[in-house]
Amino acid sequence: MAASGVAAPTRTEVLQLYRSLLRVARQFCDYNIREYSKRRTIDAFRDNKNLTDPSQLSAAFSDGKAQLEVAKRQALVYSLYAPKVKSIMDIKPS
Repeated sequence: MAASGVAAPTRTEVLQLYRSLLRVARQFCDYNIREYSKRRTIDAFRDNKNLTDPSQLSAAFSDGKAQLEVAKRQALVYSLYAPKVKSIMDIKPS
């Protein structure tokens, strides 16, 4: 435990959060939203990779967990109102 009384998340917990956010991003039906979620996750983790202060790490981790919950809810809502026609980006060439 750190001197400030805030336990920093472990590497395993951080990687689990990262994978979970990317998994949720794959659930979006819309190509643009799916890619935006993926890009935002990658960029946020890249921006925070050099954090060393346990309180900042905990704050970033808590924010990431909150974003995961929001993304899960949004993926559910978007799946309820999914477009009937696939995006041109989702169509695989044969």
